[in-house]
Amino acid sequence: MNSRERILGRVRRALADVTPEARPYEEAVPRDYLRAHGERTAGETVDLLAENLADYRAIVHRAGAGELPALVMRLLAEHGSQEVLVPPGLPPGWLAEDGPVRIHDRAALTAARLDRVDSVVTGCAVAIAETGTLVLDGSPDQGRRRISLIPDHHICVVRVPDQVVSSVPQALERLDAARPLTWISGPSATSDIELDRVEGVHGPRTLEVILLG
Repeated sequence: MNSRERILGRVRRALADVTPEARPYEEAVPRDYLRAHGERTAGETVDLLAENLADYRAIVHRAGAGELPALVMRLLAEHGSQEVLVPPGLPPGWLAEDGPVRIHDRAALTAARLDRVDSVVTGCAVAIAETGTLVLDGSPDQGRRRISLIPDHHICVVRVPDQVVSSVPQALERLDAARPLTWISGPSATSDIELDRVEGVHGPRTLEVILLG
C-alpha cells in the first residue's frame, strides 16, 4: 500500500458514519446564472470560435471529412515532423497511410521519449466559442493528458458544429467532472514581470486547430 492509498483509506474510515444528510456539499447548486451572451446560429458560433482561437495565436483551418487526411499530412510536413504521436482511439481515417512515423501512445513511453516526438494529433471533447477554448477529457481519440502537453506541435480536430458550444456553462453540462480535463486556450504561453512572452514552457509552442465540417 502506498501513501496515497493510506491517506484515502483514512478519509474513508473517517467518513464511514457520516450520513448523506450531513453532507451539505452534496446538495444541488443553483445554476441560474447567464448561460450564454446572446443568441447565435450554429454557423455564427463556429465563426466566433475560429476568431477567438486565432486571437490566442492558434492556427485555424477548416476542412471537410474527405480533405482531412491530406490537410493533416500537409501540416505535419510543414512542421518538419518525423514522428507523430497517435492516441489509441484516433479515427483511422484522420491520417493518410504515408507521412511521419506513427508513435502509438502507451504507458511505457516516458516523458523524455514523448519530448522527442515532433507532433501529436488528437480530437477534443468540446470547444467553447466565447473563450476560444478546447477541452480534452482523456477519451480514446484524445489520449492521456501528457500527450497533448509534451510534444511541441499539437493538431486538434474539432467536429463542427456538434462539438462547439457558446459558453463555459454550456460546456460544463457536456463534461464529466470525474474525467481528467485539460482546458486549452491557444499554444502554451507565459510572461515574466516585464511581460516578455515566452511560448512552449507548459505545453506545445504551436497549436493548430482543424474545424472539421
